[in-house]
Amino acid sequence: MKHLFATLILIAVSMAAGAQSPSPQPLTAAVLDFGVQGKDFEKKGADIAVLLNAKLSSSPNLVLVERQELDKVLGEQELGLSGTVTPDTAAKIGQLTGANILITGRLFGNESKFFAVAKIISTETGRVYGETVTFSSLDALDTAANELAPKIQTIIDKRADTLLAKIEDPAARIDRLKALVAGKKLPTVSVHIAEQHINHALIDPAAQTEIQNILQKVGFEVIDPSTSSKKPDVAITGEAISEMAGRHGNLISCRSRVEIKITQTSDGKLLLSDRQTGVSSDIAESVAGKASLENAAVKLVDRIVPVLVKAGAGN
Repeated sequence: MKHLFATLILIAVSMAAGAQSPSPQPLTAAVLDFGVQGKDFEKKGADIAVLLNAKLSSSPNLVLVERQELDKVLGEQELGLSGTVTPDTAAKIGQLTGANILITGRLFGNESKFFAVAKIISTETGRVYGETVTFSSLDALDTAANELAPKIQTIIDKRADTLLAKIEDPAARIDRLKALVAGKKLPTVSVHIAEQHINHALIDPAAQTEIQNILQKVGFEVIDPSTSSKKPDVAITGEAISEMAGRHGNLISCRSRVEIKITQTSDGKLLLSDRQTGVSSDIAESVAGKASLENAAVKLVDRIVPVLVKAGAGN
């Protein structure tokens, strides 16, 4: 009886542990308009993108960038929603939207046979995978999207390890940045980034704190204007927002956008204007929001440090 009781306890503990085990972080994908060939396909490239976006949005492993936001962001950069996507433009789109993966492709064919060729492109590693479906009529575009969506999802699930860049260890990142500034004259820096989480109040500026923390560890003197009368050589200012992007089981996904400007305080010269989108998930919305801001800030630091080094050399 004792053995049976102990066995039941072990089973219960095991089931509880399994229920509490964290789900994998969902990936962020952006579906761009498909390129088209011929007048008969006019507007069909956008139509199949909308259909795929709707069908893939039900996946528990994907967070889809909203079409309106994608159009706005890419329109500002004159990248467009369709056309040839190169590794350089893929990386740029990933930077602007926070997407790990881009899904695009082409539509072509003739009166009797049509093809929808999808490309699944990593914005982090540059890897590209393809899938194709055939259909008999342009009126059957929904059928083509129904067949293509699960094929795309299968590639993303099976090839996630090659679609995502390896996460850099924080200590290795600091060492890499230290090597970049070694022997250089470094300017003093202040950082102020106002933050807001839509529909949910958050305390403490996550992006600002992350940038300050990394810069200090790398070797920069970071000045807090609110507690010091010393004027920094360079000021990093900006704004950041985060908001819930969706729910995936117990996980809440949040997306964020951090915009910064780096100016030389002596003459107000603009040294850099930049922005970065971040994504993260957690069982708590506040933690996911902060983590998404931190992820964006980490990526920005790689572009901030070379500008600061150059500013220090000019002083």
